[in-house]
Amino acid sequence: MQNNGVEIKNFKKVVIIYNPNSGKQIFVSMLSRVLDLKRRLAAIIGPKAVELTELREFSMLSAWADKIKEHNYDWVIVAGGDGTLRAMIAELERCGCTPYISVFPAGTVNLVAKEFDMPADPQRWVQRVRRGNVKPVRIGRANGHPFLTVAGIGFDSKVVDNVTSLEKRLLSSFAYVLQSGELVRKELLLSNWRYKFRVKFDGDPEWYDASTIIVGKSRYYAGRYSLFKNAAITNDYFDVALFTGNKRGDFLKYAAMILMESLEGEPGVIVKKAHTMTIECNVDGFPAELDGDVVTATPLLVEMQAEPVNFLA
Repeated sequence: MQNNGVEIKNFKKVVIIYNPNSGKQIFVSMLSRVLDLKRRLAAIIGPKAVELTELREFSMLSAWADKIKEHNYDWVIVAGGDGTLRAMIAELERCGCTPYISVFPAGTVNLVAKEFDMPADPQRWVQRVRRGNVKPVRIGRANGHPFLTVAGIGFDSKVVDNVTSLEKRLLSSFAYVLQSGELVRKELLLSNWRYKFRVKFDGDPEWYDASTIIVGKSRYYAGRYSLFKNAAITNDYFDVALFTGNKRGDFLKYAAMILMESLEGEPGVIVKKAHTMTIECNVDGFPAELDGDVVTATPLLVEMQAEPVNFLA
């Protein structure tokens, strides 16, 4: 078998971190796939070298990151969604640990897995990683919090902030559709969008006004839409879309643009590339979503992490 980088058979310690709470999944079906994944990897690397652990609470990740560093794990496989992956990378960064990272898609939204075209079938997944391809990924950071695919500030982050964990688990992506309709009813039915943002890029003194901002770090947004030309998770810059209108009709038009995957050249939308940006809001603490979870708020400093994370994909 041709190998372009890493021989996984030479790894000494590997852990699969499985989040059974990720996504709207049939538990037995997903667990069966994860067990099959472990079995196939153990056949290549050795049964004593491959561990499987269930992530019942995100707080467990801290202890696991410490263990990964202490025992020099070679490879960490996250069987979960983008939120689980982001949280694991944050904990590994905290303890200064740099194993290879992979993702097995098992979440509500799996943009990183989709970006790398990682299959959900264990046999095909193992065949893929045995090629040994290493993909260095520059991680985005918002107020120090890492994100891998997208940061949203405005309408979409307000929607994400209103979706409960139970709704996300039971309804999957439909929960966001329901909350989008509810937000339009509450915020845009009788008045214009009242939140205003301004953005400054790469030390440029000029401020740009916006009603909603999408900061892309990968090809995809909201599960399957490709918004930016030549975008890729391995790029060392952000693709940024500023939506400037504040009326209900503007937001409906923006939604149509996203559905049609067409932003550049459209009136009311400013598209830019940047390495850093400062974002302010007319209200304190407006929620910002990173990879589908609200973990920080405005004002925001968005920047690119200097050292890449090495994905085996």
